[in-house]
Amino acid sequence: MKYQVSATKTFAGAHFLRGYKGKCENLHGHNWKVRAAFSGSKLDKTGMLLDFTDIKAALDKIMLYLDHKCLNEIAPFNKTNPTAENIAAFIFKELKCVQSKNAKIAEVEVWESETTSAIVKN
Repeated sequence: MKYQVSATKTFAGAHFLRGYKGKCENLHGHNWKVRAAFSGSKLDKTGMLLDFTDIKAALDKIMLYLDHKCLNEIAPFNKTNPTAENIAAFIFKELKCVQSKNAKIAEVEVWESETTSAIVKN
């Protein structure tokens, strides 16, 4: 049997896309939504795959780093375009610290609007 747990957080941030021709080449902002999911096949002695508190705490730390910033001015987006795909990949890598022997990061989904999102999967 496979289990998956996830938590969702939000942050507000501005960005612009380098090398892009269109309105997104200009500075603009989004209210981003992030969902992080962990999966595994074995629960711990309390019957949990991974404590939601741990996932939310790790996401809070990342959201604090990104919130109310011009993403192009902070690492790694000062060198890498802050697309939804690259933001999802950044958060995915940062969340590896929450993994346990039973729960691995499975995916991160980042919405830049209510209708558009990017997903990075393991």
